[in-house]
Amino acid sequence: MKLLVTGASGLLGTRICQIGSKQNHKVYSVHSQHIPQSGTPIKLDITDGIAVKKAFAKIRPDAVVHAAALSDVDKCEREKELAWKINAEATSTIAQLCHTHNCFLVYVSTDYIFNGEQGNYKETDPTNPIDYYGLTKLKGEEHVKQSDTQHCIARTSVIYGSNPAAGKANFALWVIEKLKKQEETKTATDQWNSPTLNTNLADMILEIVEKGLAGTFHLAGATRLSRYEFARKIAQTFNLDSNLLKPASSKEMPWFAKRPRDSSLNIDKANQTLTNKPLHVSEALTKLKTEMS
Repeated sequence: MKLLVTGASGLLGTRICQIGSKQNHKVYSVHSQHIPQSGTPIKLDITDGIAVKKAFAKIRPDAVVHAAALSDVDKCEREKELAWKINAEATSTIAQLCHTHNCFLVYVSTDYIFNGEQGNYKETDPTNPIDYYGLTKLKGEEHVKQSDTQHCIARTSVIYGSNPAAGKANFALWVIEKLKKQEETKTATDQWNSPTLNTNLADMILEIVEKGLAGTFHLAGATRLSRYEFARKIAQTFNLDSNLLKPASSKEMPWFAKRPRDSSLNIDKANQTLTNKPLHVSEALTKLKTEMS
């Protein structure tokens, strides 16, 4: 299968390209700055519609995983025009080209399309983002649906992994680094998510691609945790001093944009449908530790 992956140097894209290549897919790894480690690198600005159109015409992919996004929540709030261009408009272009070339599309979305008042969100629950990042990702979902291409919308939550990607550390690596330096670290006790190991997420997405499973799936970790609880689990797994972790409220965090209070995702549909199941946090962190050793 010819598989085109956007955001191929990011936390999720890196894993999809690595695993996809090992599964003998012909992987085309789209990047903007950092050259991906796996697949055939394709330097491409996804906001340049003409360039994207040419790339599709040349590669003629069988499937596309659109993992590229401006995911910095505060930057999206400050630079709304850029966020809209990347998360909404570029997604529209890619979705339309998938329809034109009759290729299956997986669009990677987020738990931030929900307002966070409920938690344990199912795929059928109403969306209502409270920040601009969530709004642009929801608009991306709408563009995918309107394109009439065969697609899967894959919503996920707090992706983490064993290596920094595109020059950025994820939450798990940030906690590990802080604790190894013996630095006190504030983490929120009143913000809940479903932290997701990038390897587990990549396995689930590739299964969806191979089976052509259409629809909306919540692909996230199987454990609902506050950021503080997640940080303590990380400390426990890596034998680090959890006393350095200081509980704090969201109001104490230096955030510019609002965050959903509880955007945890219900993963029953994924559990019932996929062979690669969402991992519980203890399993995922054990896997993370193995990958880092």
